[in-house]
Amino acid sequence: MDGKKFRTQMGDLAMGTALNAAARDYQKEMLAEYKAQSSQPKHEEVDIDDLLNDPELERLHAERINAMKREAEKRQKLQQQGYGEYRLVTEGDFLTEVTKSPRVICHFFHREFIRCKIMDKHLKLLTPKYFDTKFICIDAENCPFFVTKLGIKVLPCVILFRDGVAVDRIVGFQELGGVDDFATKALESRLLKADLLVPKRAVDEDGEEKVVRTVRSTVYADSDSE
Repeated sequence: MDGKKFRTQMGDLAMGTALNAAARDYQKEMLAEYKAQSSQPKHEEVDIDDLLNDPELERLHAERINAMKREAEKRQKLQQQGYGEYRLVTEGDFLTEVTKSPRVICHFFHREFIRCKIMDKHLKLLTPKYFDTKFICIDAENCPFFVTKLGIKVLPCVILFRDGVAVDRIVGFQELGGVDDFATKALESRLLKADLLVPKRAVDEDGEEKVVRTVRSTVYADSDSE
Protein backbone atom coordinates (compact mmCIF):
# COMPACT_ATOMS: atom_id res chain seq x y z
CA MET A 1 0.00 0.00 0.00
CA ASP A 2 1.22 3.51 -0.82
CA GLY A 3 2.76 5.11 2.30
CA LYS A 4 0.93 8.41 1.91
CA LYS A 5 -2.40 6.67 1.39
CA PHE A 6 -1.78 4.49 4.42
CA ARG A 7 -1.00 7.54 6.61
CA THR A 8 -4.12 9.27 5.35
CA GLN A 9 -6.29 6.24 6.16
CA MET A 10 -4.74 5.93 9.60
CA GLY A 11 -5.31 9.65 10.20
CA ASP A 12 -8.96 9.34 9.19
CA LEU A 13 -9.34 6.31 11.46
CA ALA A 14 -7.81 8.16 14.39
CA MET A 15 -10.08 11.14 13.75
CA GLY A 16 -13.13 8.93 13.60
CA THR A 17 -12.18 7.21 16.86
CA ALA A 18 -11.66 10.55 18.56
CA LEU A 19 -15.01 11.85 17.33
CA ASN A 20 -16.84 8.78 18.54
CA ALA A 21 -15.19 8.97 21.96
CA ALA A 22 -16.03 12.65 22.26
CA ALA A 23 -19.59 11.98 21.21
CA ARG A 24 -19.96 9.32 23.88
CA ASP A 25 -18.65 11.74 26.49
CA TYR A 26 -21.12 14.34 25.26
CA GLN A 27 -23.96 11.83 25.50
CA LYS A 28 -23.00 11.06 29.10
CA GLU A 29 -22.95 14.78 29.90
CA MET A 30 -26.37 15.26 28.36
CA LEU A 31 -27.69 12.31 30.34
CA ALA A 32 -26.31 13.69 33.59
CA GLU A 33 -27.85 17.08 32.86
CA TYR A 34 -31.12 15.46 31.94
CA LYS A 35 -31.21 13.61 35.25
CA ALA A 36 -30.20 16.71 37.25
CA GLN A 37 -32.97 18.79 35.72
CA SER A 38 -35.60 16.08 35.94
CA SER A 39 -38.64 17.02 37.97
CA GLN A 40 -39.32 13.42 38.98
CA PRO A 41 -39.41 12.71 42.74
CA LYS A 42 -36.12 11.45 44.16
CA HIS A 43 -37.67 8.17 45.24
CA GLU A 44 -38.90 7.36 41.75
CA GLU A 45 -36.62 5.01 39.84
CA VAL A 46 -35.32 6.09 36.45
CA ASP A 47 -34.69 3.60 33.70
CA ILE A 48 -31.30 4.53 32.19
CA ASP A 49 -32.05 2.59 29.02
CA ASP A 50 -35.17 4.64 28.48
CA LEU A 51 -33.20 7.85 28.84
CA LEU A 52 -30.51 6.65 26.43
CA ASN A 53 -33.18 5.87 23.89
CA ASP A 54 -34.95 9.18 24.32
CA PRO A 55 -35.53 10.70 20.83
CA GLU A 56 -34.59 14.20 21.96
CA LEU A 57 -31.29 12.98 23.42
CA GLU A 58 -30.58 11.04 20.25
CA ARG A 59 -31.29 14.13 18.16
CA LEU A 60 -28.92 16.25 20.25
CA HIS A 61 -26.33 13.48 20.05
CA ALA A 62 -26.59 13.37 16.23
CA GLU A 63 -26.34 17.15 15.96
CA ARG A 64 -23.23 17.15 18.12
CA ILE A 65 -21.62 14.42 16.00
CA ASN A 66 -22.31 16.37 12.80
CA ALA A 67 -20.97 19.62 14.28
CA MET A 68 -17.79 17.86 15.39
CA LYS A 69 -17.33 16.29 11.98
CA ARG A 70 -17.75 19.65 10.25
CA GLU A 71 -15.20 21.26 12.58
CA ALA A 72 -12.74 18.37 12.09
CA GLU A 73 -13.09 18.59 8.30
CA LYS A 74 -12.61 22.37 8.43
CA ARG A 75 -9.45 22.03 10.55
CA GLN A 76 -8.09 19.33 8.26
CA LYS A 77 -8.65 21.53 5.21
CA LEU A 78 -7.02 24.52 6.91
CA GLN A 79 -4.07 22.37 7.93
CA GLN A 80 -3.48 21.50 4.31
CA GLN A 81 -3.34 25.24 3.58
CA GLY A 82 -0.68 25.86 6.22
CA TYR A 83 -2.80 26.77 9.22
CA GLY A 84 -2.27 25.36 12.71
CA GLU A 85 1.53 25.35 12.38
CA TYR A 86 4.02 28.16 12.95
CA ARG A 87 6.00 27.99 9.71
CA LEU A 88 9.14 29.52 8.26
CA VAL A 89 8.51 30.85 4.75
CA THR A 90 10.83 32.17 2.05
CA GLU A 91 10.80 35.48 0.22
CA GLY A 92 9.49 33.68 -2.86
CA ASP A 93 6.51 32.32 -0.93
CA PHE A 94 5.74 35.45 1.06
CA LEU A 95 3.24 37.12 -1.27
CA THR A 96 1.27 33.94 -1.80
CA GLU A 97 1.07 33.32 1.93
CA VAL A 98 -0.23 36.77 2.85
CA THR A 99 -2.58 37.31 -0.08
CA LYS A 100 -4.31 33.94 -0.11
CA SER A 101 -5.49 34.06 3.50
CA PRO A 102 -7.84 36.51 5.24
CA ARG A 103 -5.72 36.83 8.40
CA VAL A 104 -1.94 36.40 8.52
CA ILE A 105 0.52 37.16 11.30
CA CYS A 106 4.10 37.33 10.03
CA HIS A 107 7.14 37.66 12.28
CA PHE A 108 10.19 39.22 10.62
CA PHE A 109 13.13 37.96 12.66
CA HIS A 110 16.92 37.77 12.90
CA ARG A 111 18.39 34.43 13.95
CA GLU A 112 20.85 36.02 16.39
CA PHE A 113 18.43 38.36 18.20
CA ILE A 114 17.28 37.11 21.60
CA ARG A 115 14.00 38.98 21.49
CA CYS A 116 13.12 37.40 18.16
CA LYS A 117 13.45 34.00 19.83
CA ILE A 118 11.19 35.17 22.63
CA MET A 119 8.58 36.32 20.14
CA ASP A 120 8.83 32.99 18.33
CA LYS A 121 8.08 31.19 21.58
CA HIS A 122 4.85 33.08 22.20
CA LEU A 123 3.64 32.86 18.60
CA LYS A 124 4.20 29.09 18.64
CA LEU A 125 1.95 28.85 21.70
CA LEU A 126 -0.83 30.84 20.03
CA THR A 127 -0.71 29.11 16.64
CA PRO A 128 -2.65 25.91 17.50
CA LYS A 129 -5.13 27.90 19.56
CA TYR A 130 -6.30 30.10 16.68
CA PHE A 131 -6.73 27.89 13.65
CA ASP A 132 -8.44 30.55 11.55
CA THR A 133 -5.31 32.71 11.46
CA LYS A 134 -2.12 31.82 9.63
CA PHE A 135 1.07 32.25 11.66
CA ILE A 136 4.33 32.49 9.70
CA CYS A 137 7.85 33.83 10.16
CA ILE A 138 10.47 35.00 7.71
CA ASP A 139 14.20 35.64 8.09
CA ALA A 140 14.72 39.37 7.56
CA GLU A 141 18.19 38.74 6.17
CA ASN A 142 16.73 36.69 3.35
CA CYS A 143 13.90 38.97 2.25
CA PRO A 144 15.45 42.44 1.71
CA PHE A 145 12.84 43.48 -0.84
CA PHE A 146 9.84 43.12 1.49
CA VAL A 147 11.77 44.45 4.48
CA THR A 148 12.40 47.63 2.51
CA LYS A 149 8.87 47.88 1.14
CA LEU A 150 7.36 47.40 4.61
CA GLY A 151 9.77 49.86 6.23
CA ILE A 152 11.08 47.40 8.80
CA LYS A 153 13.97 48.82 10.85
CA VAL A 154 13.64 47.23 14.29
CA LEU A 155 13.32 43.55 15.10
CA PRO A 156 11.38 41.67 16.18
CA CYS A 157 8.67 43.08 13.99
CA VAL A 158 5.33 41.33 13.63
CA ILE A 159 3.30 42.50 10.66
CA LEU A 160 -0.44 41.87 10.71
CA PHE A 161 -2.12 41.27 7.37
CA ARG A 162 -5.82 41.24 6.61
CA ASP A 163 -6.89 40.22 3.11
CA GLY A 164 -3.37 40.81 1.82
CA VAL A 165 -3.03 44.30 3.30
CA ALA A 166 -0.62 45.16 6.12
CA VAL A 167 -2.98 46.76 8.62
CA ASP A 168 -0.94 46.85 11.82
CA ARG A 169 2.41 45.91 13.35
CA ILE A 170 4.04 45.12 16.69
CA VAL A 171 7.60 46.41 16.96
CA GLY A 172 9.73 45.24 19.85
CA PHE A 173 8.07 44.66 23.23
CA GLN A 174 6.89 48.16 24.14
CA GLU A 175 3.22 47.31 23.65
CA LEU A 176 3.65 44.04 25.51
CA GLY A 177 4.84 45.47 28.80
CA GLY A 178 8.32 46.50 27.72
CA VAL A 179 9.89 43.46 29.38
CA ASP A 180 11.40 40.28 28.01
CA ASP A 181 9.30 38.04 30.23
CA PHE A 182 5.93 39.33 29.10
CA ALA A 183 3.07 36.86 29.22
CA THR A 184 1.68 35.19 26.13
CA LYS A 185 -1.66 36.65 27.17
CA ALA A 186 -0.31 40.15 26.51
CA LEU A 187 0.48 39.27 22.91
CA GLU A 188 -2.80 37.43 22.54
CA SER A 189 -4.76 40.44 23.78
CA ARG A 190 -2.91 42.74 21.39
CA LEU A 191 -3.68 40.48 18.43
CA LEU A 192 -7.31 40.15 19.45
CA LYS A 193 -7.58 43.94 19.67
CA ALA A 194 -6.22 44.14 16.13
CA ASP A 195 -8.91 41.71 15.02
CA LEU A 196 -6.32 39.24 13.73
CA LEU A 197 -7.53 36.40 15.94
CA VAL A 198 -10.97 34.84 15.80
CA PRO A 199 -12.28 34.14 19.31
CA LYS A 200 -13.10 30.48 19.92
CA ARG A 201 -16.76 31.17 20.29
CA ALA A 202 -16.91 32.51 16.72
CA VAL A 203 -15.00 29.53 15.35
CA ASP A 204 -17.39 27.08 17.03
CA GLU A 205 -20.24 28.85 15.43
CA ASP A 206 -19.80 28.59 11.66
CA GLY A 207 19.58 40.14 23.61
CA GLU A 208 20.55 42.01 26.55
CA GLU A 209 22.94 43.90 24.26
CA LYS A 210 22.60 46.53 21.59
CA VAL A 211 23.14 44.95 18.20
CA VAL A 212 23.17 46.76 14.87
CA ARG A 213 23.59 44.66 11.75
CA THR A 214 23.98 45.54 8.09
CA VAL A 215 22.00 43.13 6.00
CA ARG A 216 22.15 43.55 2.27
CA SER A 217 22.27 47.36 2.54
CA THR A 218 19.49 47.40 5.15
CA VAL A 219 20.32 48.32 8.76
CA TYR A 220 18.34 46.71 11.57
CA ALA A 221 18.36 47.45 15.26
CA ASP A 222 17.63 44.71 17.70
CA SER A 223 14.82 45.90 19.96
CA ASP A 224 16.92 44.71 22.92
CA SER A 225 18.38 48.21 22.71
CA GLU A 226 15.04 49.79 23.47
